[in-house]
Amino acid sequence: MSLVVSLIAVIVLFAVGFFLGQVEGAQIVLGMVLPYIALAVFIGGFAYRMFSWAKIPVPWRIPTVAGQAKSLSFIKPNEFESPSGPLMTAVRVLLEVFAFRSLARNTYAEVRQTDDGEKVVYHSNLWLWGFALAFHWAFLIIIIRHLRFFTDPVFPLASLAEYFDGIVQIGVPAWYITDFLILGGLTFLFLRRLVSPQLRYLSIAGDWFPLILLLSIAGTGVAMRYLPCCRVDVEAVKVLGMGISTFSFTMPDVQIGSWFWGHLFLVCSLLIYFPMSKLMHMGGIFMSPTRNLANNNRAVRHELPFDLPSHPHKYPAYEDEFRKRMVAVGLPVDKPLEEEKPASDQEGGE
Repeated sequence: MSLVVSLIAVIVLFAVGFFLGQVEGAQIVLGMVLPYIALAVFIGGFAYRMFSWAKIPVPWRIPTVAGQAKSLSFIKPNEFESPSGPLMTAVRVLLEVFAFRSLARNTYAEVRQTDDGEKVVYHSNLWLWGFALAFHWAFLIIIIRHLRFFTDPVFPLASLAEYFDGIVQIGVPAWYITDFLILGGLTFLFLRRLVSPQLRYLSIAGDWFPLILLLSIAGTGVAMRYLPCCRVDVEAVKVLGMGISTFSFTMPDVQIGSWFWGHLFLVCSLLIYFPMSKLMHMGGIFMSPTRNLANNNRAVRHELPFDLPSHPHKYPAYEDEFRKRMVAVGLPVDKPLEEEKPASDQEGGE
């Protein structure tokens, strides 16, 4: 059900942008107002989430490691897998961000029938790591490529990314490698959730919606570039992009194309949705104490930085609170359960 609702929501979002883009007055709202609102919500929401995470105290060293920690002098530590200093900890976080190192070690289990009976077998999950890495890197390069629409002269990094991305010249226009990587990666992640009964059962709208939204953004972008029926005026897109980046509020004199307005509305929806979604793992990875803390528990004494008030619940008080239930299920108690006197006896005693 959550899959169907997410799919319908994305279709509605695209349809709103597609049809409003055919209305002349609505184009000003879509091209000049909505992008600023989306950027403001994205930047503000992103900063708020990061600041709120930064305020959470982390009194304990809880890094997730996979190697020998720094200990006695004659025991060689594994600084790469179990860093004890800030430098290697930073390297570990960067490898997690740019290479998804922990995902590369991910495994999945299945029960197989053997001659000795059922047996749990563990397999490497490198397919997931490869497609996830391809999608994320392709997404980053596509964002860099799109900077050419917002800078004049074109940002050198955008030109460099466009050159290497289209180095495999096939037909006209040139085919970008990242266009196929992002579609392939997202399709794999979508089918993985759809085909696996366990993942499909656990998936909620918060899992399906961003996946379908990203697929729709990538799909409409690829369609505008390669399909004749979806082509748009690139020069007009450049005029609009420069108007947004320079705050000149310049609209192109020619029609861009309805597919572009649907694509732009989806992008703005993603920016607005981003801070309140699971996509915030992009910033949350830097705030994760299981990744950004050095594993120096054996080398450095750590003390709780604040003294929390404790309210112990001792056993006599616990038994007084739950004595009736304990006796009802046959658990031993220190004090016998006193039978309540009838109300008439209590009144007579008074």
